[in-house]
Amino acid sequence: MYIKKIEIKNFRNYHFLKTAFHKNVNLILGNNAQGKTNLLEGIYITSIGRSFRTNKDSDLVHFDEDFAKISISAEKEIYDTSVEIIIKKDSKKSIKKDGVVVKRTSDLLDNIFIVVFSPEDLKIVKDEPEKRRKFIDRELCQMKPSYYESLHNYKKILLQRNAYLKEETIDQRILDLWDMQLVKYGARIIQMRKIFIEKINSISRVIHNSITNEKEQLKITYCPNIPVLDNVNEQENIFYDEIKNAYGNDMKQRTTTRGPHKDDISFIVNEINMRNFGSQGQQRTCALSLKLAELYLIKEETGEDAILLLDDVMSELDIERQEYLIKTLKDNQLFITTTDLDKKLLDAFPEAKILYIENGTIKEKNR
Repeated sequence: MYIKKIEIKNFRNYHFLKTAFHKNVNLILGNNAQGKTNLLEGIYITSIGRSFRTNKDSDLVHFDEDFAKISISAEKEIYDTSVEIIIKKDSKKSIKKDGVVVKRTSDLLDNIFIVVFSPEDLKIVKDEPEKRRKFIDRELCQMKPSYYESLHNYKKILLQRNAYLKEETIDQRILDLWDMQLVKYGARIIQMRKIFIEKINSISRVIHNSITNEKEQLKITYCPNIPVLDNVNEQENIFYDEIKNAYGNDMKQRTTTRGPHKDDISFIVNEINMRNFGSQGQQRTCALSLKLAELYLIKEETGEDAILLLDDVMSELDIERQEYLIKTLKDNQLFITTTDLDKKLLDAFPEAKILYIENGTIKEKNR
């Protein structure tokens, strides 16, 4: 799979941009704050309908315009596809896939597969659990529309339940209605997360072992807030029991204290927890193994080679990690942003297309 071309209008700092891409490697050059990451953001949004940087669609529209538009065409293993997204400041965004209006965001998913790797992702091991939950959600939403639907409904019900817990008077019958819905969708989230993390663990273990020349053994473990069972009906029952047992605590804190919104994952290397005791180098190697494992899993699950967005991350990796990354990414379309055109990148990717961005305008650059 690769993106052939993109057209952007009124998106972030771009008034208008239209360009074609190389099917293998695209080097995006420019000084800071010129629009390199904005271009990657525009590419990414065509995958899951939302940004990897903000939850507010209005942030994506150029400050003096009313709407933004992003459209791309891509070639897949069997057929071509196109996506068009229009974001309006004062209404819901509209999405077209292959020229047909998409009524639900979930209908956009399982189409264009994109993995983004940024300096923020290098901190995923040591940062707060929310970062790791976002990683799980982002990748599962791409591959499984059913996960997106369950997560969307779970979050909506969680907001309603938390709002109700702040009321002065609580009717147990009304609360139980929220609880049954929360349990229904939460159980499915837990089940799908369990399977996903087991697969990511299996793949990343092999990658990590190779990066470290067999010196380190990585284990990624699901740390659920609710005990995990094999059967989804049993999962609903145990979740229901847990949420009822936590009622006193929920009333005290005026929020829902049990559920997958409290999940986490752990990174263990040679029996040592990397979040608390890993060096910065070890933490970054775990993050790199995790991101590469995403690519392998998408290929395994969908048959497509995912597109990889490397947002100013090469300079954050040491020489050994850079070389491993370059060596293993021969089958994926790459977008690499950088402020300086490193000779090593040019030598590694002799056929790469070089695009220079300055103040929201783009032009092709010779070597």
